[in-house]
Amino acid sequence: MGHAYLTTSNGVSASGGRLGWRSCLRKGCSRTFQAQQYNQRYCQDPECMREVRRWHGAKRQRKCRSQAEGRQRHAEAERQRRKQRASAVSTPPQNETVAGDAPADNGAWSRSRRHPEIFCDRPGCYEPPRDSPRVPASYCGDDCRAAMHQARDRERKLLRRKTAAGRFKRRLEYQAARVKRRGDRATCGGMSAGQTSARSGTRPGHPSGAVLFYRRDGDEAVDSRAPTEVIAHDPQRTLDSRPRPPPAS
Repeated sequence: MGHAYLTTSNGVSASGGRLGWRSCLRKGCSRTFQAQQYNQRYCQDPECMREVRRWHGAKRQRKCRSQAEGRQRHAEAERQRRKQRASAVSTPPQNETVAGDAPADNGAWSRSRRHPEIFCDRPGCYEPPRDSPRVPASYCGDDCRAAMHQARDRERKLLRRKTAAGRFKRRLEYQAARVKRRGDRATCGGMSAGQTSARSGTRPGHPSGAVLFYRRDGDEAVDSRAPTEVIAHDPQRTLDSRPRPPPAS
């Protein structure tokens, strides 16, 4: 079954880090528990764990019987079981047959018809997958898909943090978060709201990305064109200029 075994009892993982609170992944169980292992997905309620084991067993049975070889093995096992049961009880008359002793020539069959042949991949959910035009769907809806994605993404991140690259990336994230908190605290604590808005170039009640103009009515407009330099005497442009003779050798 997996994802249900515990190693400690005080809410601290084996690596020394404290894990947070999670919701049980089984559909229909809304219990919140404190994880004691990084890959713990379910609460430790006996009834919940019994339902999880039952779901995993039904999933394995459906997967095994979906193949011809699995159906043959199941049919042979059922045939041997019926023979053992018939030998354990008293031998019936010759004109009667034992109930359920008919040969299973068409493959194995299931006595339970409560669940469909293919059901959702979320533990505890027996709903059939929804229709998908491209690839076969694995979940009955968005809720089950989001819950499984959240659990797998959390486990992937926790395993990633155990590597050198993951720890380095985590330190960068913590450092960026500390710098941001310090900057926000210094900005908000050192000046009032009006001073903060004046320093950032905005006024109260205006969006932060708006551009404000502080020009007065009597001020002249500033010419933003590039200045051009005028040379008083340019020998290349003056008409009455003559070229100088070469120096005497």
